[in-house]
Amino acid sequence: MTSILWLRRDLRLDDHPALLAAAEDGPVVPVFVREPRLGRSERLDASLEAFRGATDGALVIRTGDPIDVIPDLVDEVGARSVHVTEEFTPHARRRDAVVAELVTLVASGTPYAVRPGTLLTGAGTPYQVFTPFARAWRDQPVEPPLPRPDSVRWKTAAGEELARRRLRAFRDEGYAEGRDRPDRDDTSRLSEHLRHGEIHPRTVLANVTDPTFVTELIWREFYADVLWNRPDTAWADLRSLDMPYDEDGELVDAWREGRTGYPFVDAGMRQLLASGWMHNRLRMVTASFLVKDLHVRWQVGARFFLKHLADGDLASNNHGWQWVAGTGTDAAPYFRIFNPVRQGLQFDPDGAYVRRWVPELAHLPGKAAHEPWRHEDGYAGSYPERIVDHDEERREALDRYQRASPRTGRPG
Repeated sequence: MTSILWLRRDLRLDDHPALLAAAEDGPVVPVFVREPRLGRSERLDASLEAFRGATDGALVIRTGDPIDVIPDLVDEVGARSVHVTEEFTPHARRRDAVVAELVTLVASGTPYAVRPGTLLTGAGTPYQVFTPFARAWRDQPVEPPLPRPDSVRWKTAAGEELARRRLRAFRDEGYAEGRDRPDRDDTSRLSEHLRHGEIHPRTVLANVTDPTFVTELIWREFYADVLWNRPDTAWADLRSLDMPYDEDGELVDAWREGRTGYPFVDAGMRQLLASGWMHNRLRMVTASFLVKDLHVRWQVGARFFLKHLADGDLASNNHGWQWVAGTGTDAAPYFRIFNPVRQGLQFDPDGAYVRRWVPELAHLPGKAAHEPWRHEDGYAGSYPERIVDHDEERREALDRYQRASPRTGRPG
């Protein structure tokens, strides 16, 4: 009998447990449901088009609430079962629970190498600190990638093929030394493919051995585990602080548009707006600037990132923001305030990254691009002046954190 493969974050054919299970049930109707509440992105559209081509046009795309769409499609095609990859965000868990009451929903596999919620401390509680979680994670056996089902004869997906080409091209030798340099191309750029399920982390782990790179994958799984155990932390603090914050306004707009007057920050934000991606070092620097120089709640930045990032993942994005904000899994992070000038000088020492994304500073050679205020012709290209004084805002941030106290009751 016919089965439905309801795709969410698994737009690939290789290493796809739900596809294998669906293929065993009979002919497969792949479907993707656009949920209006989640918005649209060009990156997702491109991935869907690639998957449609891979299935000879068989991919069905519907718009609406899956609670209505999936049961209707089951009736329409006479399907016996609906196969999915298990999801873990609070919204997805609620949605799937309702759908499971209406149709036969079969969950196979997850977007992670180790299923969120699997690892517990010796006391039987979830991990909230990365290092012991990583030790437990490394002790878990990781299954090898699953083969593509022979019985599903679709063309190769362009989205998946690009992911596999990037994996083949990635050389993890030297990754640990070069991964913090945005002026180089030493990252894997696999995050967006993992986000859209065009490649599975098992496939990556089977091909990459660098321990630093593997640790980055574990961070992805750690944050998924934290969100599974604490779904309230999707948009609320893991460790709440009774601290004043400033309002969203013109200064935040300057941050969004890459015109803060701090070249390294602005280069990162402009890269995000132009390409839908931002180097991880810049994600930390730009987030720190918003939260600790502009004193704005992390949720403001998290929403903006999710709107524009091609690899935007709720668990990784929002818990990464909490890590920067000092309200997440790190035990004592309040004094970690990134200096945007020093960060630029250290990780973009020749200014190449800044000049690439901030053309107003193209006339400044070398490291001068990071400090236009120090040069007579620094503003010749009409680059904006600094919207705040970092040293002053650093002292203000430290003062606010030191005067803050944890809120009573359960954190979050």
